[in-house]
Amino acid sequence: MLLFSLRPHSIWEPSSPLEHFLLSPLKFLIRHLYLLILLLRGPAYRPPPYRSPIRVVCISDTHCKTYANIPPGDLLIHAGDLSNAGTVAEIQAQLDWLASLPHTHKVVIAGNHDSFFDPASRRPEDGADKTLDWHSGSSDGIHYLERSSVTLTFPSHGQRKLHLYGAPQIPVCGGRSFAFQYPRDRDAWTDTIPLETDVLVTHTPPRFHLDLPVALGCAVLAKTAWKVRPILHVFGHVHAGYGRSAAFWDETQRVYERVCARGNGGVRADVLDWTAWRELGRLLVAGAKGVLWSRVWGGGGLGTGTVLVNASLSYRSSGQLRNRPIVVEI
Repeated sequence: MLLFSLRPHSIWEPSSPLEHFLLSPLKFLIRHLYLLILLLRGPAYRPPPYRSPIRVVCISDTHCKTYANIPPGDLLIHAGDLSNAGTVAEIQAQLDWLASLPHTHKVVIAGNHDSFFDPASRRPEDGADKTLDWHSGSSDGIHYLERSSVTLTFPSHGQRKLHLYGAPQIPVCGGRSFAFQYPRDRDAWTDTIPLETDVLVTHTPPRFHLDLPVALGCAVLAKTAWKVRPILHVFGHVHAGYGRSAAFWDETQRVYERVCARGNGGVRADVLDWTAWRELGRLLVAGAKGVLWSRVWGGGGLGTGTVLVNASLSYRSSGQLRNRPIVVEI
């Protein structure tokens, strides 16, 4: 009864620290140690000192609402769920708002609520004869990515170029009105993301990263990201996972993800499992090496990792845009 009373009303809401600990003390401890190691290591990526950084403004999950004070920047990314019902009218209102913003480039992908983009979930009243205005004939134009790439040039930054890839698909989480869903046991990502991708934009998070302890993100996306290793990965979908983190693609991260994939054994099972303590030791050793490499031996350089951003502006399930846009300089 204690565990039941501690559980949130929805899997989309964060569990309490006590519940997380009681379900698996090992996961609780390793998760917090991993976050501490990331903090001690510092930034996953540092812009080169000899050129002006590109300022990327990240938002997601606006659900028909507009945010009054979007920070200025060179590139604005919206990682899906512009709407609620996914109608042309809802989506167009969001596109008009995005087009009014002053950013040099704007990139948008769809989310599961944006039904119009997926013929399988499109409402009957939004037939194939309806279209969206992307403002492509003006300087306010928006780039829409759907399992596709775009290369953007930034004249004010010495003609620097960024290669972006965007995709909307998510592990199934709702009914037929939700767009771009696939079964969790299906591979929707392997060999789909170009290796030259600098900025990856997906609606779903990679599993175990900014997707709550219950891991609502996609495992295959996480595995694919290990191969691509972009500078920046922007996503949303899991409102309560909002925030910024890092991936260094090393043994520390490998141990962390392996432990997170374990079942929840409870206090007794975790304490008596010697393999659990071995994993904890591996995390401590690998994490210490990573911190020394970044902070003492100078191996961090410009950063060898990926900046992870869950950019959901919607605060949990409140229906309000109480989270702030996240700005990343690359």
